[in-house]
Amino acid sequence: MAINEGYHAPGDLPDVIPVFPLAGALLLPRGELPLNIFEPRYLALIDAVLAGDRIIGLIQPKIGPDGIDESDVPELSAVGCAGRLTAFQETGDGRYLITLTGISRFQVTEELDVDTPFRQCRVTATPFVSDFAESQGEDAVDRQKLLTTLRDFLEANDMETDWDSINRASTETLVNALSMLSPYGPREKQALLEAADLETRAEVLIAVTEMALARASDEPGPSLQ
Repeated sequence: MAINEGYHAPGDLPDVIPVFPLAGALLLPRGELPLNIFEPRYLALIDAVLAGDRIIGLIQPKIGPDGIDESDVPELSAVGCAGRLTAFQETGDGRYLITLTGISRFQVTEELDVDTPFRQCRVTATPFVSDFAESQGEDAVDRQKLLTTLRDFLEANDMETDWDSINRASTETLVNALSMLSPYGPREKQALLEAADLETRAEVLIAVTEMALARASDEPGPSLQ
């Protein structure tokens, strides 16, 4: 899904953005993430961004040694991903169905004290300047190993996929889409988000999947969920 507005450098993002803390969710540059919005504070967030630049920062609650912060107002992870709201639908029962299209990762520099029901942070995308360049780092990815690992995962879970579409997809699209769709937990999703480059993200995804396959082979049943 294309974005009408141009985002070519860190300075094109607002300095302050509303954030949506969501455990286990992953948005990456140029990826598309559908979301079902029903909590009043996040309905208010959507109303606000529709009247503005339509930018939302998707971020996970902080992950500590004992797991993710599940309090009502969790401490936030240091890194999230800014997305633009590119699709919007009212359901008639008080929910919004939206799609966020990823622009760039960001680092939180400060959470602001605000009167809005949703949280807002001052952010910088400067550490992630490469996110603004489409296809950056594709040549370094071991695409064949990634596809082999995907095939092993699908076979272990008795699943099928559209291999024609996968083979036509660019390497960046493939790595980021598989990372976003992967069935792993918040810690793994944050590692995929914070990977230094596309090659590292692919290596993390392959390693996590191989470990899951190894664990599954030692247990009854094929599921990796």
